[in-house]
Amino acid sequence: MNCDQKNGPMSVSTENTEKSSIPTLEAFLTNVPPGRRQIVSIQTEQSGDGAGSRWYNLKTADIRLHCDNPDCGGERNFRNIGKVRLSFQEAVREDKFIVFACNNCQTSYKTFALEITRPSDMSSNAEVIKYGEDPAFGPPLPKSLSKMAGGQLEILRKGRRCESQGLGIAAFAYYRRVVEELKNSILDELIRVSTTLKADNALIAELEAAKGERRFTQAIEGIKHGLPQAILISGHNPLTLLHNALSEGLHAGTDEECLEIATSIREVLSELVERMAQAIKDDVSLNKAVGKLLKIKQAKQ
Repeated sequence: MNCDQKNGPMSVSTENTEKSSIPTLEAFLTNVPPGRRQIVSIQTEQSGDGAGSRWYNLKTADIRLHCDNPDCGGERNFRNIGKVRLSFQEAVREDKFIVFACNNCQTSYKTFALEITRPSDMSSNAEVIKYGEDPAFGPPLPKSLSKMAGGQLEILRKGRRCESQGLGIAAFAYYRRVVEELKNSILDELIRVSTTLKADNALIAELEAAKGERRFTQAIEGIKHGLPQAILISGHNPLTLLHNALSEGLHAGTDEECLEIATSIREVLSELVERMAQAIKDDVSLNKAVGKLLKIKQAKQ
């Protein structure tokens, strides 16, 4: 696993570094994607092998992660369930697995593969490389988006994996492919929502006409009427937001800039699908409530 041995360990001296700028190991695990190297603050305690032992146990606090278990279905506290021993030899590199389990259901696990290098001055900081993690880094795809993706689900997942690994150009390409392939599915759902919410007939006609366009960006340009308020994201038309992002193209900038755009595409697309599903759900619930009240009134009469 030691993929960078030939370059030697990176210096982890923090003499001129503000203490507050060094993240904890827990923050590194939850916030940094795989393939990154960073100096972090770690906590250790002497092992039970005796006062003269050159081994120390790594101490970790609970971390917040998404739990896929149906009984949880959201963020929960995860605790370290294994013992990770570190040597206090000078500048030694050690490959370690750290396993966390959900405190709530105790059936979901998160495994991190790390390389940890302690400094020669035995300070509380270490150089850590995150080789990988399972399940993958980042929040899961919403169920409603995964359902709509259909035959494009694997492409969507590949885009999410590229995004989590910081591969911006690849993530952008995958997400653009997904949006283009799902164009008519998105428009059909928007037509259903607009019809349910009794939107302007002109809007519905424009959405129908947009299905005849080959490209997503061309389709959106023909939609002039505003979408129902329930679909707007922070007051903005999500179709316009997606159009602007996809119009940039892969030539727009660096890999980092493409990564920012790719992340925005995923977040806006996910929110759009969630809002469409919620709008239909809210309308059904409201109609049921109205129906019950009408029955009560009729019974009294």
